[in-house]
Amino acid sequence: MRQIYGQFFQFLAVIGLSGICVIINYYFPSYYLHKIVVSLIILAVLFGIFRLILPVLMGHRIADKKSRYTLKKIFNITTAVLFFVFMALIWIEESTSLLVTSSIIGAGIAFALQDVFKSFVGGLILLLSETYRIGDRIEIDDHIGDVIDIGIMNTVIMEIQGWVHGDQVSGRLISIPNASVINRPVINYTRDHSFIWDELSLPLTYDSNWHLAIATIEQIIKDKVKSLMPLAEQEMLTFGDKYYLVKRAIEPSVYISLTDNWIQVDARYICDVKNRRQMKHEISVEVMNWIESRPDVEISSTTSTITVLDRKKIETSGTR
Repeated sequence: MRQIYGQFFQFLAVIGLSGICVIINYYFPSYYLHKIVVSLIILAVLFGIFRLILPVLMGHRIADKKSRYTLKKIFNITTAVLFFVFMALIWIEESTSLLVTSSIIGAGIAFALQDVFKSFVGGLILLLSETYRIGDRIEIDDHIGDVIDIGIMNTVIMEIQGWVHGDQVSGRLISIPNASVINRPVINYTRDHSFIWDELSLPLTYDSNWHLAIATIEQIIKDKVKSLMPLAEQEMLTFGDKYYLVKRAIEPSVYISLTDNWIQVDARYICDVKNRRQMKHEISVEVMNWIESRPDVEISSTTSTITVLDRKKIETSGTR
């Protein structure tokens, strides 16, 4: 509401400035002052339509906050584009001059500001497509974060990880040029579903009761993720309708593999994208509590065999 009031006062300021220019032009007629008055009136009309009237009317009909944000950006871009078009029509009188001027300016901008132009095009692509939206968790050029703003030139994300461990915010804001969506891969964690698969790995000794360990770990994980299963199944169905996707089981599963030192136990399960660390923590705590209560299940570690030779015997045998 405060933002709407601010824009309304800006609108009144433009109207007031237009009125002052009209009065001055009435008493002191001027060719260029007349053009300024027309320019200000067009600015006021565009501002009133795309920054006040339409956002208020459409905002009440759109409940989704992300959709309202995207619509606001589209209105801002439309206002800027139409204003510059009208300014060109008002201030450049000859159509030939307008065409030549536009061509020269366009060629110069395209050559000198290639990266800026790419970012502008990338911003339009983001607003018109679903590469990512506000609130999505994305990864671009090894930068991971939650999208908090999509501008016409840059996307701002709240960094995840960075110098902290796990999927938690570092507190840093990263500004990424929108040109990245044109020529770089964009990883979106939350575009069409809200969950991902995660794994928990445990090394168990060969003396452990690994049959019991597998069954217990699987049950612990099932109890933890059972509240997510209905939503995950529904999202997988929707996901399969949009893309060619072979149906995959989403139930937790446990696998083992043999190494030189231990039995590697890998548990696979689904979790909420933005709650991965907390879910892994809760599962790990329950698994560790259970292991501590079982004398027949032990966590293994890397072992090394060291052979100590008697130096005196080596020297004696060497002199013979």
